[in-house]
Amino acid sequence: MLLGYRTFKEFLNSHERIATNILADRLKRLEKYRIISAAPDPSDGRKMIYSLTAKGLGLAPVLTEMVLWAAAHEETGNQALVRLIRQDKEHFLDEVRKRWSAPRNE
Repeated sequence: MLLGYRTFKEFLNSHERIATNILADRLKRLEKYRIISAAPDPSDGRKMIYSLTAKGLGLAPVLTEMVLWAAAHEETGNQALVRLIRQDKEHFLDEVRKRWSAPRNE
């Protein structure tokens, strides 16, 4: 959410280094709980594009605080994101909301 990833490959290549089976399971669960929605990629129907629902977008402030809390207590591996949030948290959250609310040209 915070970095704008939308495809399985983007999630898989992120700094979390999550296993493919765990990632697939988590995406299914998030979809089941209506945090995200999935739709075929218009340019390649074999791929899925994941989008946040309104319910999912409502988690942005919570997840932002969790990122800051984690950074205060351990090395997160994503200091650039932490610096961006700390610089101006409200602006950061506004940008997240805009990114996920705007139609995406695939």
